[in-house]
Amino acid sequence: QLQLVESGGGLVQAGGSLRLSCAASGRTLSSYAMGWFRQPPGKEREFVIALSRSYGSTNYAGSVKGRFTISRDNAKNMVYLQIATLKPEDTAVYYCAAAGRYDFSVRGYNYDYWGQGTQVTVSS
Repeated sequence: QLQLVESGGGLVQAGGSLRLSCAASGRTLSSYAMGWFRQPPGKEREFVIALSRSYGSTNYAGSVKGRFTISRDNAKNMVYLQIATLKPEDTAVYYCAAAGRYDFSVRGYNYDYWGQGTQVTVSS
């Protein structure tokens, strides 16, 4: 069983930056494609960005293009989400997810494991 724990969220001013971390345990992350999703207050969970199992291919939502970067450190069993130029509309609970079969999918149901989420609040 793979466990995921996110950290790094907090209150940030618009225009600032943040790095979210996702620590994995139980299994090695190199076997999984990884994704980040978010759920804004009062809204459905939405896809943010995903990273392939190998070759470093990424897929991302149009709203985060150029501002969000996903990376992984398989040696440390960690995945990161670097967020630049934060906007108030980025306010959400951010979730890390791992997919065993599908590669950089935008669909949440293709992910097998989820973290508990970390809150990001962007003030204007």
